[in-house]
Amino acid sequence: MGGLFKEIYKSRALYLFISPFYILFLVFSVFPIFFSMYLSVHKWDGIGEMTSVGLNNFMYMFKDPVFWQALVNNVAIWLLANAPMLVCALVIAFIINLSIVRFKGFFRIAFFLPNITAMVAVVIIFQSMFGNEYGLVNYVLESIGLDRIAWLNTSTGSRVVIAAMIAWRYLGYNAIIYLSGLQRIPKDLYEAAELDGATLAQTFAKITIPMLRPIILFTVMMSTIGGFQIFTEPQVLAGNKMPYPGTETIVLYMFREGFVYQNYGYAAAVSWVLFIIIGLISVLNWKVFNKSDD
Repeated sequence: MGGLFKEIYKSRALYLFISPFYILFLVFSVFPIFFSMYLSVHKWDGIGEMTSVGLNNFMYMFKDPVFWQALVNNVAIWLLANAPMLVCALVIAFIINLSIVRFKGFFRIAFFLPNITAMVAVVIIFQSMFGNEYGLVNYVLESIGLDRIAWLNTSTGSRVVIAAMIAWRYLGYNAIIYLSGLQRIPKDLYEAAELDGATLAQTFAKITIPMLRPIILFTVMMSTIGGFQIFTEPQVLAGNKMPYPGTETIVLYMFREGFVYQNYGYAAAVSWVLFIIIGLISVLNWKVFNKSDD
């Protein structure tokens, strides 16, 4: 142990140069984690004294129907947005990677642009498109003889709108990730399959999917984490008073409990339950998509 401290003392100048990062990391990352754990078993309004309540925050949460509704909304939005989006992203990446497709750079930029668009602007545009009375989507439905849909007056409609925003924003991002994985697959495999008379669908199913399994696992895991942290879309779409049904998510529920009602202890408890939910679903995704023994 003495030798360790001696070596650290010898290299004190180097440690001094890297210390700002670790100090900021401890203050803004490590400390909030442990403080939120401590806060989750207390009642605190942010100003007065903390009152220990044990597991009452968690017990109240599991009895609160609003929490369960937020969880249902979160799962529904996550499934509606991520499952179709990841499939479409993989198909788009596969098509762009074909040798007959030209201007690949243009398609990469075009599909990635939505990801760098301001989320608030995206929400406002989609809110106008799916408006109950004068939205573009309802105009198209009426032009082909269908009835207009009150998208923002039903839970299902609101979930579809939020899911559409998420899918539009991250479709190109995941397509670029898949494309980078596709470019690492040896061309010899595709040439051999072509010589054996394999169709495009067979090549996609037998070569592309198995070789891209680690990339698919990564995108599914990241989509799971992001899907349960949805905040900006429902917050901007519905506003503080939540006029639209089906827009309450767990993060928005946690935000409102903490920063609107000043129930910081309860909000911390919600954050830890959310952490456990994301962890369990991530492990499930790992078991489903990771078939190797590693």
